Formats: sequence, C-alpha cells, structure tokens
Amino acid sequence: MRGYVCALIIAALLFLSGVVRAASTAQVRFNNVSVRAEVVSSDRERAAGLMFRETLDAGEGMLFVFDRQLRYSFWMKNMKFPLDLIWISRDKTVVDITRAAQPCVNACESLSPIQPAKYVLEVNAGFAAAHNIQIGDRIDF
Repeated sequence: MRGYVCALIIAALLFLSGVVRAASTAQVRFNNVSVRAEVVSSDRERAAGLMFRETLDAGEGMLFVFDRQLRYSFWMKNMKFPLDLIWISRDKTVVDITRAAQPCVNACESLSPIQPAKYVLEVNAGFAAAHNIQIGDRIDF
C-alpha cells in the first residue's frame, strides 16, 4: 500500500510539473454525441488521470486505454469535480456506467465495473444521463 501511495504522489508531482500530459486525443462517438477525449495509455498517465484539474470542458473527456480487458478500479482522490465513468469493452460496447462519482479526500471508494472493460471514458457528471447513454450502446473512436 505504501508503494502505491508513493506512486500516486510521484504521478501528482509529474502532472503538476507538466511532464504528464496525454500525447493524443480521439473523437469518441456515441449514438448522437461526440466527445473530444485525451487518450492516456501509460501507467504514469493513467495514475495522474484528471487529478488536480479545476474543470473539464463540456464535450471533453479522458479515455483510459488498457492492454487487457479486466475489472480495473478507479478512485476519485484529488479530484475537484464529479465524473461519469463509462466502462467500455474491447468490442467497444458500454458494459457499465458509474454515474456522478464524487471527489474524495481521505476514505476513497474503489470504483469498478460489473463486467471487464478495456477502456474507460471519464466525462463530466450528468453526461451519460443527458445523452441517454446506456449499457449495451456501441461507441466508435
């Protein structure tokens, strides 16, 4: 556990120094909406995620890309605003949605999908409901 905390501190410092930034973006398309998402695929980028950012513009998000399809865990530590997490399988189908995950300070809940996912799209809270995104929806990017 101590090593994990150290890794998070290092990721936070790298993020704050501007070293960790997503190298690319992708247009993630649902039924009737598109999100411009920063693509993060390295351990360092995924560890930093959206921590310490003040806001996320409407129509923007962060797409986490993993090598394998598993039940990855996320948490909302050092976040400044709530998020929807849209869990996506390797065949680009929504397998779960965590709605309005709230920032945490000390005791942080671990958020995991009900089914394995290869991708996770983080967007502002309320996005999934506003655009009627449901489990089973197909996406493209």
